[in-house]
Amino acid sequence: MVFKKSFMRFIGRSKDGEEGTKMFAREDRRQDFDINGFIGKGMKVEGKLSFDKTVRIDGSFKGEINATGTLVVGEGAFVEADIKVGTLIINGEVRGTVEATGRVELQAPAKLVGELRAPNLIIGEGTIFEGNCVMLKSTGAETTYTDVYRQEEEIQETH
Repeated sequence: MVFKKSFMRFIGRSKDGEEGTKMFAREDRRQDFDINGFIGKGMKVEGKLSFDKTVRIDGSFKGEINATGTLVVGEGAFVEADIKVGTLIINGEVRGTVEATGRVELQAPAKLVGELRAPNLIIGEGTIFEGNCVMLKSTGAETTYTDVYRQEEEIQETH
């Protein structure tokens, strides 16, 4: 499957194609994604999904996702899963538990319902997040709970 590079650019271009800057857009996030897997509109998939690079879902997925790469949930897509990925970019709807070692981005009209754990969270205008969020501290290759959350766990354990 071959995709044009312009199709893969998510950040940094206006609707008329001009380069520009968006609020909170950072140069390291402006990149072209080479899609290695694709679940298209109208497709329904159930099961376990694992990958190292980038996968885009525009259809429906139910199950478990365990990956080190980037997951892109396109507008109109529906994902109900336990998700562990490096980076998650949501434009559609995601329900379940999400854990990212890098970042999670909610871009309009995204909807996330469930529990979220990530060291970086970007929530755009026009998105919905219903659930709990635990901000993780990234220390190199290892991701750990922040000291505040750890203290809350210790308090709960003593009662």
